Amino acid sequence: MYDTKFTENNKNRDPLKGIKMPTIKRNVWLLIAIIFGAIVLIANAIHTIPAGYVGLVTRWGAAQRVAYPGLGVHAPFAESIVLMSVRTQKDQVDATAMSKDMQLATSSVAINYHLDGTQAIAVYQNIGPDYANVIIAPAVQNTFKATTAQFSAEELITRREIVRLQAENALKEELAKNHIIVENFNIVNFDFSTEYQAAIEQKQVAQQQVETAKQRLFQAEIDAQAEVARAQGQADAQKALKDTGALTKEYLNYLFLTKWNGILPQVMTSGTNTMIDVSKFMDSGTTN
Repeated sequence: MYDTKFTENNKNRDPLKGIKMPTIKRNVWLLIAIIFGAIVLIANAIHTIPAGYVGLVTRWGAAQRVAYPGLGVHAPFAESIVLMSVRTQKDQVDATAMSKDMQLATSSVAINYHLDGTQAIAVYQNIGPDYANVIIAPAVQNTFKATTAQFSAEELITRREIVRLQAENALKEELAKNHIIVENFNIVNFDFSTEYQAAIEQKQVAQQQVETAKQRLFQAEIDAQAEVARAQGQADAQKALKDTGALTKEYLNYLFLTKWNGILPQVMTSGTNTMIDVSKFMDSGTTN
């Protein structure tokens, strides 16, 4: 039934002989997989740190080194990058404290600061990336309380710049321990109780009234001194004229005439309400 020759030929024949396409496809897919894997490895090994930041290189979560702005490499998959800002940051904290004379003072404090990038590993290990919320606000509160307790409530207002400088220096020293650099510290406002604010206003009004009275007294003293000086000058002038013999009867009459307004006095006779005009007698004497 079967051709023996045909069967033997089919037995020795390779069915895949002359078909090369499947082998080529396997090689192409293998090459694609290798290229893709290389891209993934390179992408995970290259990092870019933007300006204003430092990169903390961690290996399996442990900090290893600091990477600075620019392009860099790290071990793929094993190492990762944590960005930490070294730019100037601003924070505003509401603080409450007691003054030396036991007056409650509340204030809003503004602070500018930045991280010391060279110490990023220490900050990350000891505090963590959220260092601003962990240490900045408590440090500002403690510094404000310690400084405010050294001044009376009135001094907190009248010596505000001294209070600010003292608090700023204390805060710089405190945060420097954690590698935070304070650039500026500013007390935005001081608020006290309503009763104390009213007492301060009344005291300021009273002081202003005292100052006004002092100024008026001083001006009166100046005017009195000027009047005494004028009188003394006139007396000295008259004495000088008398001593020199120049104060004669004729000269005195001359002075009288220069000061006289030309109106003679009217005289009332005793026992009557009749007024006598002296100028009439002057006129009649003149006509005679």
